[in-house]
Amino acid sequence: MEVSALLLFELGVILTVLTVLGTVARRLGLSPIPLYLAAGLALGEGGLIAVPAAGEFLETGATIGVVLLLLTLGLEFSIGEFATSLRRHLPSAWVDMILNAAPGAIAGWLIGLDGVGILALAGVTWISSSGVIARLLSDLRRLGNRETPAVLSILVLEDFAMAAYLPLLAVLAAGGTFLQALFGMAVAISALAFAFVVSYRWGHHVGRLVAHPDNEQLLLRILGLTLIVAALAEFIHASAAVGAFLVGLTLTGEAADRARTVLSPLRDLFAAIFFLAIGVAVHPADLLPMLPAALALAVVTSGTKVITGQYAARREGVGRPGQLRAGTALIARGEFSLVIIGLVGATVEGLEAVATPYVFILAMIGPVLARFSGARVRVRRAG
Repeated sequence: MEVSALLLFELGVILTVLTVLGTVARRLGLSPIPLYLAAGLALGEGGLIAVPAAGEFLETGATIGVVLLLLTLGLEFSIGEFATSLRRHLPSAWVDMILNAAPGAIAGWLIGLDGVGILALAGVTWISSSGVIARLLSDLRRLGNRETPAVLSILVLEDFAMAAYLPLLAVLAAGGTFLQALFGMAVAISALAFAFVVSYRWGHHVGRLVAHPDNEQLLLRILGLTLIVAALAEFIHASAAVGAFLVGLTLTGEAADRARTVLSPLRDLFAAIFFLAIGVAVHPADLLPMLPAALALAVVTSGTKVITGQYAARREGVGRPGQLRAGTALIARGEFSLVIIGLVGATVEGLEAVATPYVFILAMIGPVLARFSGARVRVRRAG
């Protein structure tokens, strides 16, 4: 098998850079996410050093990174308790959509975008980054906090909403009719609801399906099953992250403990690739023309996300410090917002110029604000 020497060299350089940045972040007591994003910006097209041979690997690795982040996040909870939390937070999801989509829609109208552009920018400002926040909660050791179920419920309900939103946006952007868009939404929502019911009622069999005393076999079985479920979720225009999260929820007890142990190194590797890939996908020159407008929008929607998190955490009976932690945890935008930009950015003039710097700003400052929003003070459970 012929292997590109340039590919191996570029991957070696990338991993070395990530190692140095991760070490610096740990010594400063920070999450390494902002540094990984900045490194991606420096290594991408238009940055200091281009890595063309590694581009395809980074794109694929980023997808696997999101899947592994949400899989291991799901291992921290059971499907029963999470279903209860989802029902409790349906009002929180409505608050989230209204508070965070509205600024994007208003901004789109003010800068003269058409109807599709306004809808797209509303989605960009609405949806938080499941991948960034999943890693952030782990880095800050907040998985056991009382406010964490509220944060996760918001994220999963957003991802469920994307199953309806993305088909709608794609059809309208392609010039399709509203009826065609509604049909695509109905198919995606029905398939996702069916998958959740199956996971809730029969998910306990998954542990027996993947169980094996050998760690290699356990890793291969869990990873294979997760990627298949994630692919099916993508096929119905839902999120691969939601599919992976549902698999994680079905594994409990010893199966979850062993899965966490064997998956952690792989998750950390591909999570770093994911954050790097976000930066690589952004051309530095694209950040400058509409930077003031993007900054203003980032300030407004950081505030609305904090209010959203506070409202959701209050429904869990969490005190003020936990409410603030929940709100700041939700600030980061990332992969879904970039998907929306990629879907319609080339056809809607003006969208990409404001949306790209907006996403990158919040992907960078979101983890920093979350880090300094208060220490963990009350633990919901061990883990």
